[in-house]
Amino acid sequence: MVALGGGHGLSATLRALRHVTHRLTAVVTVADDGGSSGRLRQEFDCLPPGDLRMALAALTDDSEWGLTWRDVLQHRFAGDGELDNHALGNLLILALWQLLGDDVEGLDWVGRLLSIHGRVVPMSSSPLVIEADVVDGHRRSRVSGQVAVATARGRIENVRLCPPEAVAHPVAVEAIAEADWVVLGPGSWYSSVLPHLVLDSMREALVSTRARKVLVLNLTAQRGETEDMTPADHVRVLHEYAPGLRLDVVVADPSTVEDVAALEEAARQTGAVLVLRQVRTSDGLGHHDSLRLAAAFRDSFDGVVADLGAPAAPEGAG
Repeated sequence: MVALGGGHGLSATLRALRHVTHRLTAVVTVADDGGSSGRLRQEFDCLPPGDLRMALAALTDDSEWGLTWRDVLQHRFAGDGELDNHALGNLLILALWQLLGDDVEGLDWVGRLLSIHGRVVPMSSSPLVIEADVVDGHRRSRVSGQVAVATARGRIENVRLCPPEAVAHPVAVEAIAEADWVVLGPGSWYSSVLPHLVLDSMREALVSTRARKVLVLNLTAQRGETEDMTPADHVRVLHEYAPGLRLDVVVADPSTVEDVAALEEAARQTGAVLVLRQVRTSDGLGHHDSLRLAAAFRDSFDGVVADLGAPAAPEGAG
């Protein structure tokens, strides 16, 4: 099973999928340019480690060993010097990259330290820059950088990645080709989810794989980036950028959907069925509940297997 995305959205998916299978690969967006990751990226010309670190933490074993090292990985320094706001895990990942000279091998070593269930790989071996046009009324502007795109006010158009010659990481492409299931979302739609479809070689891998595909929709609109978009709009955006991508299931929480018919039609245009399940936590904070999302995944996997004669159910499903 392969999960694609970045940040908190991918972490939510990984925490849920851990209840379904341990044969899991996280493919992580590498366009972050803010905070600790942005500073390290600028100083060392490296991949931004923050989203990779969060994916590793989400897959950590629940033993005392795993949970302790997860907390160490996530620890942020607070002070008045250069270390202020740096996550220790970012520094550890960078150190291993410099020592080993291999992005994936360095992440594998961190994974072994944390006893993670699965594997974490970058979307590309090149740090990427997201660019987009933003239309606000009669004003059109170009924004550059993940933070700028995520906080832009207005309608986002023409999302692209730089450098234009960047390619998907071969380990990520191989994982997608061998997967039974691929999961997209939730997360920042234009800056964490969509980049996987904007990168040509990644989009081609997703279109050509025989794996079934699940799209998980967000629980809330993101201020700036998607605040005027409906759930159906989210699906339409992905279809616009990757019309050849066939989905099998779209998962949404019923509390987020005002027009079920519109969402069903948008899902149908991608070849998918809509699965409405309560997947949010009960605390009102707009977070995905890992157990509820895992149950929605099992329902989706079992339903598609039963209806379409799909590949064998993932380990632990059903």
